[in-house]
Amino acid sequence: MTHAGPDGTAGPHVFVADVHAPELEAEDRHHLERALRLRHGDPLTVGDGDGRWRECRFGDNLEVAGEVVEVAQPSEEVSVGFSILKGHRPELILQKLTELGVDRIIPLLAERSIVRWDADKCTLQHQRFLRIVREAAMQSRRVRLPVVERITEPAETASRPGTALAQAGGRRLQARDRSILVGPEGGWTPAEVAGHDVVDLGTTVLRAETAAIAAGTLLTALRDGRVAPPL
Repeated sequence: MTHAGPDGTAGPHVFVADVHAPELEAEDRHHLERALRLRHGDPLTVGDGDGRWRECRFGDNLEVAGEVVEVAQPSEEVSVGFSILKGHRPELILQKLTELGVDRIIPLLAERSIVRWDADKCTLQHQRFLRIVREAAMQSRRVRLPVVERITEPAETASRPGTALAQAGGRRLQARDRSILVGPEGGWTPAEVAGHDVVDLGTTVLRAETAAIAAGTLLTALRDGRVAPPL
């Protein structure tokens, strides 16, 4: 196994069901032909979303151009939960957490969330979220698709081992931290915070979407050893 995925020099990246017999889905083929202007023989990489990828060449049928590479899983899983916001901000959060390498994304409906969805709307939005992270994973050349959990309430996830809630006045992040939940614009209620670990993401007041992206940035940097000890 290796730790290296595609670096972008071998063309665009797309997901297929089986890297041993790669076939493009119709929507992906249309995007490659119409938006990216790929032509017969142009290079691209394909992955199965579970760590395996290889180089191919574009055409009516994909031509295999390299061996299957299997990328090792991260040493530990990093997860970020975020409270659903209005407009296109959830899409931004999903895109950026995917690009950063977050392994598990947890959409939340907190007590102070302005957005209120019924069960049917939650199911439809979850399917949309899956499409968003798939597209972001292709753009960022990820070989493992992040898990996007179904939309839930914070109480169902806050008690998981190693999970902390982001809140001003909390403790500093530590190298062992792997999971952070970010509240809505109005913040967590006292009942949601009670009995749970809380961490502080910075000295300024962050917008909810900024806090979620900051949490993903900090957690992946700590997990991957990309930061030096503080001065």
